[in-house]
Amino acid sequence: MLYSDLFQESFLALSSNKVRSSLTVLGIVIGVASVIAMVSIGQGAQSSIESSIQSIGSNLILVSPGAQRGFGGGASSARGSSETLKLTDAEAIKKEVFSVKSVAPSLSTRYQITAKGTNSNTSVNGVTAAYAEVRNVVVAEGSFISDQNNSSLSKVAVIGPTTRDDLFGANATNVVGQVIRINKIEFKVIGITEAKGGSGFSNQDDVIYIPLTTMQKYLVGGDYVSSISIEAESADTMTAVQEQVNSLLLVRHKISGSATADFTVMNQSDIASTASSVTSTLTMLLGAIAGISLVVGGIGIMNMMLTTVTERTREIGLRKAIGATRQDISGQFLTEAVMLTLLGGIIGILFGWAASWLITKFFGQATTVSWYSVILAFGVSAVIGLVFGYYPARRASKLNPIEALRFE
Repeated sequence: MLYSDLFQESFLALSSNKVRSSLTVLGIVIGVASVIAMVSIGQGAQSSIESSIQSIGSNLILVSPGAQRGFGGGASSARGSSETLKLTDAEAIKKEVFSVKSVAPSLSTRYQITAKGTNSNTSVNGVTAAYAEVRNVVVAEGSFISDQNNSSLSKVAVIGPTTRDDLFGANATNVVGQVIRINKIEFKVIGITEAKGGSGFSNQDDVIYIPLTTMQKYLVGGDYVSSISIEAESADTMTAVQEQVNSLLLVRHKISGSATADFTVMNQSDIASTASSVTSTLTMLLGAIAGISLVVGGIGIMNMMLTTVTERTREIGLRKAIGATRQDISGQFLTEAVMLTLLGGIIGILFGWAASWLITKFFGQATTVSWYSVILAFGVSAVIGLVFGYYPARRASKLNPIEALRFE
């Protein structure tokens, strides 16, 4: 049988029952679209997290108080929640560790902020002047926290654009010089940062920076810090700096080994690798869940093809009686199954792309449709057509022509 005749016969057979063929294709469409949309959500989240990590600084090493223990080891203090890091630790790192460009201790917690009848629950960071350089904070209007502000315990604040909009209205002007209240204490706004992006608790634009010493004295009443950000001179020296910092703090905290350390030292690559691993697992999980619908669609194709074989038993017997071979019969039914899945795959790709765009537009969730996910979904749909179409095609090809012609 010529290939042109094969495709023509398959097309005529499928179009003879348009409703059943359309419903079968719909199962594949939903499966392919689901895979593309779910994988795009996972990949979008991964890209967003990686972008956020890169935006917090370059050649960055982060020291956090506390340590996460393994299973069975207990957890005396969760990382970032204890008070084991002091301002003197940051000063020692700056003096004693080589290849360090800058050190920026910070203290972060959330407070209810009020201004002119409005209020917002916002992250407040006590920082030094070096923080802007180390964490890539750019001031769009006004100025950042200075060393003079810290030495004089100034009650001044630099706010992010989201915080500005929440407290003073969307795209408010003349905010510099206004007064806000943090824990009922008045602070004068001296600057507004440029937008960096983010959402929820990781929104880098929903933040307030105040002098570290002011925060320690008036807000928390302690001399501890919640993190120490260190900028290495280059990417090549990050590992060496990380090891030096770890050794120095072990000595300062009088701890014998890293296993019992009351702090954690991570570099930017470690953070990015951990985040990437988590989001990759999430992407695989989402894709696997959506892939179940593809399998269901494949079962629908098998069910339809088995029904078609039964309905066309006399036709199969007639074809075999006039010389059609088993390969001709199986080839035709297999072609019909593959045509259904390929058609469903093409439409599903378009629907998946559209769904990803709608998710980004109306829900604000970043999505990334990659050629990998498109090829994967399309390839899987074609394989499903072959796998689930093989048995009905084989069954049709093995029919006895005499018994098939007698079939009622």
